[in-house]
Amino acid sequence: MSSNPGPDELEGTEQPFVTHLIELRDRMLKSIYGLGLALAVLAFWPGPSRLIDWLAIPIRQHMPPGTKQLIATGVFSPFFIPLKVLLMAAVLLALPWLIYQAWAFIAPGLYSHEKRFGLPLIIFGSLLAYAGIAFVQFFVLERMFAFIQKFTPETVAAMPDIASYVETILGLYIAFGLAFQVPIVVILLVRVGLVTLEQLKSFRSYFIVVAFIVAAVITPPDVVSQLALAIPMCLLYEAGILAAQFFLKNTKKPEEEASSSS
Repeated sequence: MSSNPGPDELEGTEQPFVTHLIELRDRMLKSIYGLGLALAVLAFWPGPSRLIDWLAIPIRQHMPPGTKQLIATGVFSPFFIPLKVLLMAAVLLALPWLIYQAWAFIAPGLYSHEKRFGLPLIIFGSLLAYAGIAFVQFFVLERMFAFIQKFTPETVAAMPDIASYVETILGLYIAFGLAFQVPIVVILLVRVGLVTLEQLKSFRSYFIVVAFIVAAVITPPDVVSQLALAIPMCLLYEAGILAAQFFLKNTKKPEEEASSSS
C-alpha cells in the first residue's frame, strides 16, 4: 500500500518577478565577468597568435613543402580572425563557470530529486562537449586533411584562407560538441518519461541510420569526418542507454521511492 505524498517542498518559496529579474541580471553579470577574465588570461598567455598557430597544426602538416602558412584574403582578416579565435577559446575556458551560473539561476525552482540528477548531467554534458572538441582537434582534423590532400592535383597549390579555415574548425567544434551530447538527450528522454529503455533499445538500428544522415549533413563532404562523427554517435547512444538505467535508478521522485518501498 503506497503512502500519500508529503507536502510540496517548493510551496511558499515563490519569489516576485522582479526578484527573478534581479537574480538573472546578477548571474549574467557574473557570466560576463568570468568570460572577461578568461579573455584577459588567454590574451596574455598564450595570446591570439599562438592560439591560431595551435589550431593550424593539423592542416600545416599536410600542406605542400615550402608552404606552411595560411593566407588572409580579406582586408580585415588579420585583425578579426585572431579576435574570433580568442573569443572562441575564452568561451571554452569559461564554459564550466557559464554553465554553473545557469544552474544556480534555475536550481532554486527545482525539486530535490531534480537537483540530484540536474547538476551531474550539467557536469557530464560539459565534459562530453570538451571531449567532442578534443576529438576534432587531435583525431579528426589530421585524418581529414590527409584524406583531402590525396585528392589534390600536383598542379594545384593548396593555400587555405585563414578565415575559411577557422570557420570550418568552429563548425566542426560545434557539430561534435553537440553530437557528443547524445547520452544527455537519452537520459533526459527516459527521466521525463517520454520514452522507455525498451523503446530506445528497439530504436537502435534506426538511430544508426539517423547518425549517418546527420553526419553527412553537418560535416564537410569527406568520408573521414562523416565516419568520425557517425560512429561515436552510435557508441554514445549505447552509453546513454546504460547511463539512463543508472540515473533512473538513483534519481527517483519521492512518490516513486515511497511506492517501491511499500
